[in-house]
Amino acid sequence: MKKKIELNALEKEIEAHSSEYRPVSGAKRDRIEKILARSRKTKNINIRISEYDLLKLRQRSAEEGIPYQTLIASVLHKYVSDRLVDEKDILKSLQLIGERE
Repeated sequence: MKKKIELNALEKEIEAHSSEYRPVSGAKRDRIEKILARSRKTKNINIRISEYDLLKLRQRSAEEGIPYQTLIASVLHKYVSDRLVDEKDILKSLQLIGERE
């Protein structure tokens, strides 16, 4: 007897709109495949960080429920892709928006 697997909300949404998806071919498919191949490549590195920072990273990763090395990789990726933001910058922007209203 096979166990029935429940879909999560995202999977249900994808399934509901599956008829709208169109296959990709040619140059566009090649470009997508190259992007995916690059994103799958990983490289091991060694870094030295303070014990305190490592402790804090491990605590934060435990709070997030992810391995600490995954958290570090995620932070680095956000930094190099200009998606890592400073909380102070966000608060300053909100303050400026509030002053304009």
